[in-house]
Amino acid sequence: MARCYSGPMPLRYPLPCIWPLPRIWLLTDARNDTALEGILRRLPRGSGLVFRHYHLPAPQRRARFAALARLARARGHTVVLSGNAQQARRWGADGAYGSPGMLARGPAALRLATAHSLNELRRANRADAVLLSPVFPTRSHPGGKVLGPLRFRLLARHADRPVIALGGMRPATAKRLDWPSWAAIDGLLR
Repeated sequence: MARCYSGPMPLRYPLPCIWPLPRIWLLTDARNDTALEGILRRLPRGSGLVFRHYHLPAPQRRARFAALARLARARGHTVVLSGNAQQARRWGADGAYGSPGMLARGPAALRLATAHSLNELRRANRADAVLLSPVFPTRSHPGGKVLGPLRFRLLARHADRPVIALGGMRPATAKRLDWPSWAAIDGLLR
């Protein structure tokens, strides 16, 4: 069986078919916290939520996750927790998000890894999909080095997994990049 990915990403080996990989992902943090409920309601059905919220103490982080997960699931969104696979299972998330080393294999859990270079992309072999960034300039890393559309596409061609564009992504830059899947932190605030 092949994983039910949307978009033209060929896989070099089969993965279990769990659900379609969302095309649009919302990553949470302190900057977009007050707008998250509205954004989740506006996202197309079947989008994805990556809950990060590193700024909150553990009890408040878990409570905020639970509230957003309920809303996201009511809209048919996939809910992924930034953390290891065991924590994601304990919290009832659909999967885990983090560096490739955090993503141990587990039963039927989606694993999303981050990558910023070819080396990191190659180490993401435990992930089901990779968020490759930053494509464009971001508020997260002002003045930081970006991949740009050409380098992003060149790196993405080396991926064994579907690639999700991240970094400076919003509807206009997603259209410009013309890539099947993208994620944003504050690019969905408008």
